[in-house]
Amino acid sequence: MAFGFTQAFRTFGRLALAGAIGAGLAAGDVGAEQKTPSPGSAKALFGGASLPTQGPAQPIGFYAKGCMTGAVALPTDGPTWQAMRLSRNRRWGNPAMIALLERFSQDAVKYAGWPGILVGDIAQPRGGPMLNGHSSHQIGLDADIWFTPMPSRRLTAEERQYLPFTTMLQKNKFLTVDPKVWTESRARLLMLAASYPQVERIFVNPAIKKKMCDTWTGDRTNLGKLRPIYGHDSHFHIRIKCPPGAAGCTPQAPVPAGDGCDKSLAYWFTPAPWAPPKPPKPGAKPPKPPREMMVSDLPKACAAVLDAASVTSMQAATYGGSSAAGGPSAASGPSAASALAAAPTAAPATDDDDGELPDVGPVPNDKPAMQ
Repeated sequence: MAFGFTQAFRTFGRLALAGAIGAGLAAGDVGAEQKTPSPGSAKALFGGASLPTQGPAQPIGFYAKGCMTGAVALPTDGPTWQAMRLSRNRRWGNPAMIALLERFSQDAVKYAGWPGILVGDIAQPRGGPMLNGHSSHQIGLDADIWFTPMPSRRLTAEERQYLPFTTMLQKNKFLTVDPKVWTESRARLLMLAASYPQVERIFVNPAIKKKMCDTWTGDRTNLGKLRPIYGHDSHFHIRIKCPPGAAGCTPQAPVPAGDGCDKSLAYWFTPAPWAPPKPPKPGAKPPKPPREMMVSDLPKACAAVLDAASVTSMQAATYGGSSAAGGPSAASGPSAASALAAAPTAAPATDDDDGELPDVGPVPNDKPAMQ
């Protein structure tokens, strides 16, 4: 597949774009550039919760505007996974999400020739807006998987905290996958993740989506689940559907039919998504800064989630209270979610908010409703 670059785009400034996109958007920790949330804001309150609630697991609200109850934690280590950036305390999720990650990690070894997965952010203990770095990941149904394969040894806490991300993009070229870094095993890993019926979307960099469109020769039935979006060049983002019976969960509209290798992808290879905001007209009042999200902006049930009783310990929410494995940092499985089998939900609603635009970086005025 090939996209035609217009003369207008060629004069847009290739070098400037390559530098801004290849370097700025390749950085994984965009949250480092964000200001500290105000005390009392939804970010501060949910980000300050250290343990999940007791009781049944329920996602509440939408992926980018909600919270959750009854979360369980992905163990920091398993036979086929390791959790990263542990200081963030974001390895919490709905049991359906945790069960999928454990199964996916095992299938990746068995079917994709992948040595195991490195898992990044899932959600905070009670979900809600994160202190930094994401606008989604709020209801325990999103998870980030690094494109870096799991090493054969257990990483130290320091390595998990500071191991740099590896971008799949070629330096000094606009939205181009680096052939020296990209591998067929990474393509198989993506398509394996997309194969599960409960997986709703997988967010990847537009260059990676194009690479998959151009080179994937296997079954393309699930290729449309790969959705192009800013960043996501060093990791991919798995989003699953609302679990069955989750009445308080707001589903997302299904992805459009087809493989997604069409004009919705071509859009990302035009100047529009990367154009800077238009300057204000002379004499116009400067726009007000966006208001911080407050708990009152979330579904009403989220206020009660903040006040609910906590589980007894991190170990209880990781292993279901068992003493096996010696605690949440031991290299074992299974987790408290391992016996659950996630399944697709029926009749998704029509909310098409992607919930995944970064808090910093270029945001087009005419954002396509395709995520």
